[in-house]
Amino acid sequence: MDEWISVDIDALRNFVVDVFKSVGVRQEDAEITADVLITADKRGIGSHGVARLRRYVNGLKSGIMKADAEMKILKETPNTLLISGGDGLGQPVSYRSMKLVIEKAKENNVAFAAVRNSNHYGIAGYYSMMALDEDLLGISITNSAPLVVPTFGKDAVIGTNPISIAVPAGKERPIVLDMATSTVPRGKLEVYNRLGKPLPITWATDEYGIPTQDAARVLENLLERKGGGLLPLGGGEEETGGHKGYGLSVMVDVFSGILSGGAFGLNIYGKKGEPPNVCHFFGAIDIEAFIDRDTFKSMVDDYVKMLKNASKREGAQRIYIHGEKEFEKSEQQQKEVKIYYKVIDDMKRIGEETGVTYNL
Repeated sequence: MDEWISVDIDALRNFVVDVFKSVGVRQEDAEITADVLITADKRGIGSHGVARLRRYVNGLKSGIMKADAEMKILKETPNTLLISGGDGLGQPVSYRSMKLVIEKAKENNVAFAAVRNSNHYGIAGYYSMMALDEDLLGISITNSAPLVVPTFGKDAVIGTNPISIAVPAGKERPIVLDMATSTVPRGKLEVYNRLGKPLPITWATDEYGIPTQDAARVLENLLERKGGGLLPLGGGEEETGGHKGYGLSVMVDVFSGILSGGAFGLNIYGKKGEPPNVCHFFGAIDIEAFIDRDTFKSMVDDYVKMLKNASKREGAQRIYIHGEKEFEKSEQQQKEVKIYYKVIDDMKRIGEETGVTYNL
């Protein structure tokens, strides 16, 4: 049996949009959310692709996510925005917030937006990459449920809190950093659990704070808040740099959760059945405010080539630039995308539950 099934992207998009509409999501919001999910799958980030559909459908059905949420601008200056997502899906408010940030940056050189009362927004890189279309530098960060154990801690109190920065280039591909501040995001554990694979020993701890390779155990502990969790980038010790990943996660909470007046740390998904109040932060910078745009892009090209042409260690074939693997994967999956068979099975069940025909 082929565990990875090729699915027509247009048909997949229609199915996902129809599922969202079946639970009350507006057409435009459904299209935005579907595009974010499918973009993740196209870029090879299956942990944040249509595998997340179940999470959103359940959230919308339970009322934790509001299908008809309205985005509201709470405060605005020429360079900044404070926005409420109204407890709706994270993707539509994030897309629209980034659009506003880009327009402000084009007019006023730099712009930033802090967003509260939102939900999981998918891959951080989707929004930072929106700035690339305008030759701007893009920034996208978000806090998340408390899944990560701080350095020397036992229990998860901070999020995976990803950071994405997109840098336009000239002839080379853009540089797109898109990373969790934990060693891996929870979605990676879900992938390993679906595949029945043991975790690398540096990824997570059990409820006693002891490193474990049991993905199912970690996921259950996180769900029930029994203790343990993911480790920060660098692992569990200062000697391996774990305090640096821990610090990055804290700063994401400051910019997204605290600066927006929203939730942070244990307050995110604080009470079962209530909106999680996930918070985001977006930024865009006009290169022309500093140097000539073409000069900048040419210099980025030179930098990329310098890195890629550096001497390679024994046995290594290539040195990659951040985002390069994902761009290559996406270029290979323009019409069809590979989806794991268990995700396909779950989408079929979602179709049956929502009355949406699955015929991919």
